Amino acid sequence: MTYLTVPISADNIEELKVQATKALSLGAEMLELRSDYLVGLDLEMFKEAFEFLKTLELPIIVTCRDAREGGQNNLEESLRLQILTEAIKLGADYVDCEYINYKRHEFSTEIEAALEENGFTKLILSIHNFESPFTDLRMVYESIVSICSHAVVKIVYKANHINDCFECFDLYRENDSKLVVLCMSQAGLITRVLAKKFGAEFTFASLDDDCQTASGQISISTMKNLYRYDLIDKDTQLYGIIAAPVGHSMSPAIHNACFKKAGMNKLYLPILLEGDSLEFNEFMDMLRDRPWLGFKGFSVSLPHKENTLDYLKNKGQELESLALEIGSINTITISEASNASGFNTDYKGAMDAIAAAVGGSVDWFRGKNAAVIGAGGVARAIIAGLRDRGCHVTIYNRTIARCEKLAREFGAKAAPLEKIGSDDWNPDLIVNCTSVGMSPNVGDSVVSIENITSDMVVFDTVYNPVETKLLGNAKAVGAKTVSGVDMFVAQAMEQFIHFTGEKGDAEIMRKTVFDWL
Repeated sequence: MTYLTVPISADNIEELKVQATKALSLGAEMLELRSDYLVGLDLEMFKEAFEFLKTLELPIIVTCRDAREGGQNNLEESLRLQILTEAIKLGADYVDCEYINYKRHEFSTEIEAALEENGFTKLILSIHNFESPFTDLRMVYESIVSICSHAVVKIVYKANHINDCFECFDLYRENDSKLVVLCMSQAGLITRVLAKKFGAEFTFASLDDDCQTASGQISISTMKNLYRYDLIDKDTQLYGIIAAPVGHSMSPAIHNACFKKAGMNKLYLPILLEGDSLEFNEFMDMLRDRPWLGFKGFSVSLPHKENTLDYLKNKGQELESLALEIGSINTITISEASNASGFNTDYKGAMDAIAAAVGGSVDWFRGKNAAVIGAGGVARAIIAGLRDRGCHVTIYNRTIARCEKLAREFGAKAAPLEKIGSDDWNPDLIVNCTSVGMSPNVGDSVVSIENITSDMVVFDTVYNPVETKLLGNAKAVGAKTVSGVDMFVAQAMEQFIHFTGEKGDAEIMRKTVFDWL
C-alpha cells in the first residue's frame, strides 16, 4: 500500500487539531507530524500533539526536520534527536531522520537503540536537494541502503524540467520496496501522483493549497478527485497534456471525468514541458524508451504542436495526412511497441462547433467569407478546415509577413489588423484565434461592436471567460456565436476517441469545463 500522507504543519496545538481532523475527513491515509513547525516546541508539547494524532487512528510519521533539509524554526540538534527517540517510544509508525544526521554515530546509536526496544516503528532515512537533481541518484540510494538496510529510503529533489523525473521512475523500476522518490516543483508534480503506480511506501498531499510543505505538493482533494488517486494501480494507463504553461489547462479535468464515467483504469496528467524542440525530443525519446511507464497518449498545446510534427516526421512515425497539411499536431497516441502517431483534432473540433451553431449543416460553409484573426497553430487548423469546406478566407494578423506566408499555403488572402472594419470588410464568419479577451484582460476585443452585424457568425477560440467581450458584442447585435468551450469540447471528444477507441461524454466534458471556470 502507498499511503496518501498529509503533513500537519501547524504552529500551535489548537491549529494542529484542526488540521489533523480536516485531513482525516478528506480521506488521508497517514499523517506526518511536522513537529518542527510547532513554535516553542519542547518534549511536553510534542507528546500532547502526538497523543491527539493517535486518537484519529491513522498511521503517523514523526518528523523533526533539520533546517539544512527544509526544517522550520532552526531547532537544536539535541531537541530534534530527543523528539525522534520519544516518538519511537510512544509507538509512531515511522520516524523520519535525515541521512546526513544518521551517518553520525551519536544519532544512529540512540535511534537504533530505541527502535530495537520498540520493535514496531519503521525508520525513514531522508535526503533533499532543493536546487536540482542529484548528480548520481543511484549512488545516493545505494549509500543510504549501505548504512542502514532496514530503513525506508526517501529521496526528494527539485525537477528543473520534466525530463528530470525519468531518473526517479527508473529508481522505482530497479528497487521494488521501501522506497520513496519524489520531485519538487510543478514539473515534478507527476511523481507525487504516480508514486502509487510504482509501489512507493507513501506519497504526500497538502491539506489545501495554503498548507504546502514542499514545492509542487498538491492538495489531497486534488489528488483524490482530479487525479483519482484511490483507483491508481500498477496497470493504470497514462495520458497527459504537454504544454508550457500547463497549470491552467482543463484537459486533465475533462478527460479524467470521462475516464471515471466509463470505468476506465486510465489517468490524465499535466506535463509541464518547457524549452523548445531539443527538450521536447528528449522527452519523447526517454518516454518511448520506457514503455513500462504506461503512457499511451498526449494532447499537445503551445509551444509544441510544430515540434511534435517535426519529431514524428524525423522519427518516421505515423502522421495523419490532414495534420501534415495543417502543419501541426495536437494529439499523440503511443502503441504497445512504443510507436507514436500524430493527429490534429483542432480542425474537426472547430468545424463541428461552427456547424452546430448554424444548424449542423456542412453545406453552410461553401462560398461564405470568413475573417480569421491570428496566424498561430489554432488558426492554421481552422483555416485548413474552412478552405476545405469552400470558404473564402482572409487572415488578419499583426505580423503581416507571417500572415502572407500562411495565406499562400492555404489559398487565402492576407491583411493587417488595421483592415478590420475597412470598406471591404464583409465577413459571414469571424474567428478570433488570438488571446485577445482572455482572462484577466476580459475587457478587450479584437473586433469592435460597430464591425459586427446580426447576420454574422462570431467564433472566439478563447474559452476563459466563456463569454468574451467579442462574443458579448456579437450577442448584443443578434449575431450567432460559437464559444471557445464549444471548440474545446469538440476537439477533446475527438482526442478521447483516439485515446480509447470509444466516444467520450460531451455533457460531462461541458459540465466539467463550466465547473472549472
